[in-house]
Amino acid sequence: MRDDLRHALDPVAFAAEVLELTLDPWQRRVIASSSKRDLLNCSRQAGKSTTAAVLGLHTALYHPGSLTLLVSPSLRQSSELFRKVTELRERLPRPPELTEDNKLSMAVRGGGRVVSLPGSEATIRGFSGATLIIEDEASRVPDALYYSVRPMLAVSAGRLILMSTPFGKRGHFWEAWDKGEGWQRVKVPATEVPRISAEFLAEERGALGEWWFKQEYLCEFVEATDSVFSYQQVMTALSDEVAPLFKASPDN
Repeated sequence: MRDDLRHALDPVAFAAEVLELTLDPWQRRVIASSSKRDLLNCSRQAGKSTTAAVLGLHTALYHPGSLTLLVSPSLRQSSELFRKVTELRERLPRPPELTEDNKLSMAVRGGGRVVSLPGSEATIRGFSGATLIIEDEASRVPDALYYSVRPMLAVSAGRLILMSTPFGKRGHFWEAWDKGEGWQRVKVPATEVPRISAEFLAEERGALGEWWFKQEYLCEFVEATDSVFSYQQVMTALSDEVAPLFKASPDN
C-alpha cells in the first residue's frame, strides 16, 4: 500500500520499480516535471515515445477521471504511440481492470482514459477537459490540428507536450521553440543518446547528407533546401513602417 502511494506520487519511481525501465536523465526530468507546456526536440530513437507512454499510463492509472489524448499527423502514428502504452501496461504485475480496451483507446476502472486520435482537425473536435495531450511528430502536425487541441485544456488546466524532430523553420513546433513563452524546452541530439554509437552516426551522416542529418539526429531547425531566402532574411525584410501596396478587401 505504501509503495502504491509512492508510485502514484512519483512517476519516475513507477517507471523504474514497476515497469522496470532504465531511463535517461532527460526522461526522468520530463516525467518528474510539473511543467504544463513541454517541447521535446529529440533525435530519432532518443526515447521520446517511451517517455510519453510512461506519462500516459501513469496518468490513466493514478488520476481518476483523467483523459489523455495522443495526437499525430495520422491515425496510424497515434495508434503506434498508443501501442507503446499498452506494451508498458503489460509489464504491470497486476493488470488493471479495464472498461474499454481496443486498438485505439483504453479506460481504467476507477482511473482514466487514453485515446489515440486521427490527424484531422475536423474529426477530433468534441473532446474537452483533457488532463494530458501528447502531440507526436509535432513538426509535421498541421497547424489547424494544433490550434484545435489547445482549447481542450482550457478548463482542466492540463499538460501539453509537443515532441518531434525538427522539419524546417516553419509551423507551430518551430514557432513555439523559437519564440514561444511558457514552454519547458528539452533538446536531445543523438550524440547524447547512449544507445546510438558514433560509428552509426558517421554512417548516417554520409548516407543522408548534412541537411537531413542535422535535422534528424542533431535536432537543428535547418532551412528547406529549395528556399531562395532564409527565414532570417525574410523576417529582416518585413517592416510595419511601410504601408502595404494593396489594401485588403473588406470581404477577405
